[in-house]
Order: sequence, then structure tokens, then C-alpha cells
Amino acid sequence: MRVGLLLPDPQRFGGQRLGADCARALGRADVSLDPRPQRERVFDVLPRGWPVAAVTRQADAGDAAGATWLRADPAHVQPDINGARLLAHGQGLALDADDVAAFLPALRPLFGDFGSPIDAPTPSRWYLRLAPGTPVPTFSTPEDALGDELFEHLPGAAGDRESRRWRTLLSEAQIVLHNHPRNARRVAAGLPAVNSLWLWGGGALPDHVRSAAAAIHSDDDSLTAFATLAGVPAHPLPTLAPVAAGAGLFDLREARDLARLQQDWLLPLLAQLTDGRVSELWLDCADGQCFKLRRGQRWRFWRRPRERLAQ
Repeated sequence: MRVGLLLPDPQRFGGQRLGADCARALGRADVSLDPRPQRERVFDVLPRGWPVAAVTRQADAGDAAGATWLRADPAHVQPDINGARLLAHGQGLALDADDVAAFLPALRPLFGDFGSPIDAPTPSRWYLRLAPGTPVPTFSTPEDALGDELFEHLPGAAGDRESRRWRTLLSEAQIVLHNHPRNARRVAAGLPAVNSLWLWGGGALPDHVRSAAAAIHSDDDSLTAFATLAGVPAHPLPTLAPVAAGAGLFDLREARDLARLQQDWLLPLLAQLTDGRVSELWLDCADGQCFKLRRGQRWRFWRRPRERLAQ
């Protein structure tokens, strides 16, 4: 049984050290470097790219075929001296159906005039259906932009006509949302205002999606939507490594506490590797490092323990 863990860039753990058992096991592991983006190590997508909007739209509504889509997720930005920063988006805003019913009618005329109608099959994921022939804009993912200055992540150079159109559209949407009375009710209830949109993930449904994973366990809607399209079972991420976990890939890219990662995941899985319930354990780090661990590696006494995940 083969079990994989998707991990963040080891630099995210800073100076945190591995415990003795994990340090010894990783020191004896086979280590390789794969320069491809982490998502491409999980999924083979043709044409190449990562059209999140179309794939999640298909999962949410089943109508993505034959169109080009762009996510237009609700967002909260905080003005500062340099502009504005993205602080929350999507599920982090805790929207419900009543929020959607309040905000979308105010936005529909703006996007309808632009030729790309907006709708929201789920409260946290909103979509634009791009007009035929519209060039697909390139926006940063919300994870890449979170905490950053907003306009550093908008498409293209300031002088590009298409870029100006998207920037203008976003500015107008921000004005509509900023003035919407629903936000006063949200703030009074202790919830963040929905005062912007985050546009990203443009594209059409891919022709081909495959994955070598037997199953994918993740709370990331993008990852599970690609898994579904690939015909791979997708499940929520458990809080701890299951006993006799079953073959598959577990998405731990949000991990930031190395001690907790070891306690909840690495040590239980190493125990299952030792007693034969797991035949192979591999760790796929966002920086391209890949660790492959097998039971027979315990005889590699000559190898030094690895003090940190990042070296």
C-alpha cells in the first residue's frame, strides 16, 4: 500500500527541527528533486495549464463544457497607504445563501454589460462565463496573493488595453460592493465585509486529466475537483493519519507546525511502514523535494539523520 503526503515548501517550517525518529527515517530515504510545479506531479492535464474555474464549475454545476470560465470569488481587502491588501476570500468569508442573494443582483448589470455574466452555484465560489473570443486573463491564485498588495497581482502591464479593462471592471465591482448595505449587516455581526472580488483560474475544461493517486484526501476544492475529473476518489482530509490509511495522497500543504505534522502524520505512518501495513511512503514538498521511504531503508545505518526538512 502506497501512501503520499503533499507538503508545503519546507522553508515554511523555518528553523523547526525534526525529531529523532523522523530525522533518522528521512536521512535514510531516497531523495529526488522534481522541477515541475507540485500540481503537475499530481495531475497530468492536457492541454497544459490549470483551468481551475472550469474544473470547479463542472464539479459545482455540471455545465462547464463548451465555455470559458473565470472564478470571481468574493473577497475582503484592507486599504493601506500603498493601496489595498487581500486578507480573505471564498470560504474564509463564511458567506451563506442570503449573502449571495443580496450581492449578486447588484453585480449582475455590471458584468452583463461586460459580456461575462456572473453567478454563484455555491456561496464561496462565484463564476464569470467569458464572452466568446475574450482573451483569458492571467491572475494570481488567491493563495499567492493573500496578504499582498492587490494591484501587484492584477493581469498585464498598466498600458495593455485588456489589462485596463479588467482593472476597471474590478474597480467598479469594488465600488458596488463597498456601498452595498449587506456589508453593514455583516460587519455588525462580526463578519468581514465583502468589498472586492478575486478573479483567477481562467480557462476551459481540459481534454484529459489523469492521476496516479489511488485516492486524494483534501479540503482544497480545486484539488478534489481535478480528482473527480480524473476519476480518482476524493475525500475530506482527516485530522490525523488513519490506521491502515489506505493507498492515496493526503494534502497537508497548509501545515506550518513541524512538531504537529510529525506527531499526527509522520510518526504514525512510519510505524505502519515498519510493520508492513504501508509498503511505501512518499513526501512531496512544494519546493520539488521528494522523499521516498521504504521498510528496507532501516538498514542504511551509515546515513546521517536529517536535522530539518529543508536543507
